[in-house]
Amino acid sequence: MPKFAANLTMLFTELPFLERFAAAAQAGFKAVEFLFPYDHEPVTIHAALQANHLSLVLHNLPAGNWAGGERGIACAPERISEFREGVAKAISYAQALNCPQLNCLAGIVAPENATIAHTTLVENLGFAAAALQKAGLILLLEPVNTQDIPGFFVNRSAQALAIINEVSAPNLKLQYDIYHAQIMEGNLSRTIETNLAAIGHIQLADNPGRHEPGTGEINYHYLFKKLDTLGYAGWIGCEYKPKSTTQAGLGWLAAHHITL
Repeated sequence: MPKFAANLTMLFTELPFLERFAAAAQAGFKAVEFLFPYDHEPVTIHAALQANHLSLVLHNLPAGNWAGGERGIACAPERISEFREGVAKAISYAQALNCPQLNCLAGIVAPENATIAHTTLVENLGFAAAALQKAGLILLLEPVNTQDIPGFFVNRSAQALAIINEVSAPNLKLQYDIYHAQIMEGNLSRTIETNLAAIGHIQLADNPGRHEPGTGEINYHYLFKKLDTLGYAGWIGCEYKPKSTTQAGLGWLAAHHITL
C-alpha cells in the first residue's frame, strides 16, 4: 500500500502551524508536507519534525505574493531574478529540513501571454533543475485545475509532461494531484499507469469539494489498489479540506484498510 503524508497547510488547521506536527504524529502519520516553510526559521521547523519523529517529503518554491492572489512566478519574464533567488532560498530550507523534493507552481497567465510564459517557464525550470541537481534534490512541476485557479498556466498532465520533456532534466518530475487531474481530464488510472516513471509525487482529495476520500466521485478503493499493483514507491500527500474536523475526517484510512 502507498505511503501517506499529512498536508499541514490543509489538515489540522484548527491549530497554529507549529502545533500541527504533533497532531499529525498523534494521528499516526510518519511524514508531512506543506506549501511553504518561509514564515519560520528552518531550525524551528526542524525541531518540530524531530520532536514528533516526522519526515518532511515536500514543500514548494516561493510562489510570489500568495496572500495577494499570486500562485507562482515561474512563468513571469519580468521576475526571473526573483524566481532564481527563490530557488536558492528553497534549497537552503530543503537541505536544513532533509526534504528531498521541491514543487514549482507555474503561475497565472493571460492567454495572450502564453508564448512568452512557456519560454520563461522552460528557462526557469532548467535553471531550477540544475541547481537542485547539484543539491541532490528532485524538482516537481504540478498541473493545477483552472476552475479553482482560473488562468493557471500548467493545467493538464500532457502539457506538464511536454514541458518536462522539453527541459530534459533527469531530476524534473511530474507532481500528479488526483483532484486537479479529475477536474481537468479524468482518466486517472490510465494516466498514472502510462506516466508512472515520470511521476515524482502524488497528492489526493475527492471531487467535488476537495474533501477527504469517500466524500465524492473518485473511486479511491480502485486507485489505491492500482497504485499498489503498479508498485508506486513515492508518497501520497493528503492535500484535502476536511469536511468537518481533521480528526473526524480520518475515517477514510480505516475504510481503505490503510495503516499509517
